[in-house]
Amino acid sequence: MASLKTDTRGEMSVKPILGVIGGSGLYEMEGLEGVERLEIETPFGKPSSAVVVGNLEKQPVAFIARHGLGHVLTPSEVNYRANIYAFKMLGVERLVAISACGSLREDFAPGEIVIPDQLFDNTHLRARSFFGEGLVAHVSVADPFCPDLSTKLGESVASSGGTVHQGGAFITIEGPRFSTRAESNTYRSWGMSIIGMTTSPEAFLAREAELCYAVMGHVTDYDVWHVTQEPVTVEMVIRVLQENTRLAQEAIKDLVHRLSGPRECECGEALEGALITRPELVPDETRRKRSILVDRRLG
Repeated sequence: MASLKTDTRGEMSVKPILGVIGGSGLYEMEGLEGVERLEIETPFGKPSSAVVVGNLEKQPVAFIARHGLGHVLTPSEVNYRANIYAFKMLGVERLVAISACGSLREDFAPGEIVIPDQLFDNTHLRARSFFGEGLVAHVSVADPFCPDLSTKLGESVASSGGTVHQGGAFITIEGPRFSTRAESNTYRSWGMSIIGMTTSPEAFLAREAELCYAVMGHVTDYDVWHVTQEPVTVEMVIRVLQENTRLAQEAIKDLVHRLSGPRECECGEALEGALITRPELVPDETRRKRSILVDRRLG
């Protein structure tokens, strides 16, 4: 396997076949060979951590710890734009996020995995888009998760021995606090399936960057709605995630074998027809800042 190196523009000479975002309790990828840590500066700032690149099952992958090493960033403090842009700079096309989540359904039990297919953004403090500053884009996110990657991810979890639920609506709250009982019961009445603090705006930014994006949601608790269960605590979340670490690692190892060949989805064309600003009116600095996203669209 060729060494994972960057060229003079910061791009990988061997593109990672998969990008992985590690959430609470998962701060590194075991099993990587030829590991390098890349300190990347994006036009939107620095990612949450150094980007760890290496070979997994003889396939190149890239990894970012969403909350930083040692978990030093709250969900609202994570630089989601820098994280996604860093993966784009490295040539990543498929991205899996590993996230802790609470269950809002009786049949989604702690210790099980949910691969959501819908998303509700209930955050209010975060930069949600790469666009602005004289360049407007309206990107379709009717189905915010890549169906092909989500299917493959679910198959990998099942093959690795996990109990997996394919589909469900994921609501992202601002955090860092957990929900009140009134909030939790309201989300249940809305038809939400799981709850977490980081999938928005990750999914939307990944779509704007034309990346396939899927979530491996680790159910750690029943939030606070379930009157016969203890309310969610940090200790509860970390305990379940630590128990599921092996499953997450094995599922990712299995997944890389399912990703050969070109993408069979529309994620790579998400910006087609989405840029509405006349190209000659886009400020030079705005275009430069987003060059790897828009150059092929603006001409």
